[in-house]
Amino acid sequence: MNDPWTDQPRLSGPHVTLRPMVRTDRDAIVAAASDGKLWELFYTAVPSEATIDAYLDTAAREASYGRAMPFVVLDTAGKLVGCTRYMRMNKAARRLEIGTTFYAKSVQRSPVNSAAKLLLLTHAFDVMEASCVQLRTDHFNQASQRAIERLGAKKDGVLRNHSIVDGRVRDTVCYSIIANEWPGVKRNLEFKLSRGG
Repeated sequence: MNDPWTDQPRLSGPHVTLRPMVRTDRDAIVAAASDGKLWELFYTAVPSEATIDAYLDTAAREASYGRAMPFVVLDTAGKLVGCTRYMRMNKAARRLEIGTTFYAKSVQRSPVNSAAKLLLLTHAFDVMEASCVQLRTDHFNQASQRAIERLGAKKDGVLRNHSIVDGRVRDTVCYSIIANEWPGVKRNLEFKLSRGG
């Protein structure tokens, strides 16, 4: 019997397709991150040519432990334009996080993020029967905070001195969507996408 907490899906919609990340995506991931030199953003971890192998190793390791499902995001032409994943998966508590997300600069502020999040959230709540989906971002990543809030997620709070990233102490802003909020969030996302955003 299939278990949605262990069997990673391929998710498709009219704007994007999310499929499991594989090692042969290496060069296409670097190319997407190169669109805007996203690894230069100090407040997020985006792979570069120098760090892509460690990035892929971590994704594969977390997936092998059952804690993550890494995806690549493809546009309607089939071009890899970003990455995202389910992470911190806890089947017993029916909780997971959507994170480690980045998109090529050329598709930022397009329907890609909303469409990808709609697919991920629909699968999490309607198939995996999650009780809560969390999203986190760095305190300094204002664009990410705005994008998460546009999805309809609610701010849970800030974890002060939560981690150390490249020698900098990071405050992490936490958001979540809980199961009884999902119908409204879904309707909001579908409405935004119908309006082209």
